[in-house]
Amino acid sequence: MYGTSQTVRKILTETGDTWAVVGLSNNQDRAAYGVARVLQQFGKRVVPVHPKAETVHGEQGYASLADIPFPVDVVDVFVNSDLAGPVADEAASIGAKAVWFQLGVIDEAAYERTREAGLEMVMDRCPAIEINALR
Repeated sequence: MYGTSQTVRKILTETGDTWAVVGLSNNQDRAAYGVARVLQQFGKRVVPVHPKAETVHGEQGYASLADIPFPVDVVDVFVNSDLAGPVADEAASIGAKAVWFQLGVIDEAAYERTREAGLEMVMDRCPAIEINALR
């Protein structure tokens, strides 16, 4: 497990409510779309980050994390494992407090770098599943 139950709980309940979801578009067949909706239902502000910069679930999208003009608490990563490390590095550079790699997204070196940078991190887990388990 990458991220203890305590870390999962902290990110979901204490770290903040602005979540940048990298890979979120209007494609309803993608997991990011449904997970973002669940996060919204639990009071999180979901900010889409995708090259198309689409508005999703009523929130303006941005092409990159660096384009977001306000603070982001958590960066939720829905990209291929090969692309996830640079996203985690960018999350640290914009001052995010935590990074969450979705199920199947694994980059152990990025996990170590992110933790060393002082951010909380969870990898290979789904916040929509975990947040429902907190009830």
